[in-house]
Amino acid sequence: MTRASLDKQPHEVASMFDDVAANYDLTNTVLSLGQDRFWRKEVAKAVDAGPGKRILDLAAGTATSSLPFAATGAYVVPCDFSVGMLREGKRKHPHLPLTAGDATKLPFHDKSFDVVTISFGLRNVVDTDAALREMFRVTKKGGRIVICEFSQPTWAPFRTVYTEYLMRALPPVATAVSSNPEAYVYLAESIRAWPDQRGLATRLQGAGWSQVAWRNLSGGIVALHRGVRV
Repeated sequence: MTRASLDKQPHEVASMFDDVAANYDLTNTVLSLGQDRFWRKEVAKAVDAGPGKRILDLAAGTATSSLPFAATGAYVVPCDFSVGMLREGKRKHPHLPLTAGDATKLPFHDKSFDVVTISFGLRNVVDTDAALREMFRVTKKGGRIVICEFSQPTWAPFRTVYTEYLMRALPPVATAVSSNPEAYVYLAESIRAWPDQRGLATRLQGAGWSQVAWRNLSGGIVALHRGVRV
């Protein structure tokens, strides 16, 4: 069993996700109390995929997140650096062009995509700013970025309860449904260490993105950030 640490060495993170690939989607649904489905719907609305659009879905894992985009007739490329995740995704969705790639060194030409999106993956990248710059590079002028990531609950009393859930309740639940519960201890730690909504918006602006904004989901447990390449 592999557990990554907060220095987020790529080989550790990739190995950790290789370990949890088989039950990853089920585990996410259980741990989020079913909220992950709602979050994915909101991402799909923000991405606004459609025929003729080219969508890059980063940290796509098993490509479950890519299905709503493909269903609109868009050309979607699910990309992840966990070979185990990609293998599981190819087994489930053989029609999708799953691609191995590191978010800090994307294997795509400049200005290749209309929308670049990443859900619950930016937090696991070793160099967040480099990844945001790479996403900017591969996005067409006028194209957009959509990031769905864990954030900070806006109501202070709930924020305290949420933090307790992450560190106390999450590992036992993960033990029951995951093949590598230790991985979810890392995930809880990484959520606590992640910048808040305004902090991530500032980093997006620093990477060149314009019209940066965010919307809180589930009381700020998750935030949906958007930006435009002008």
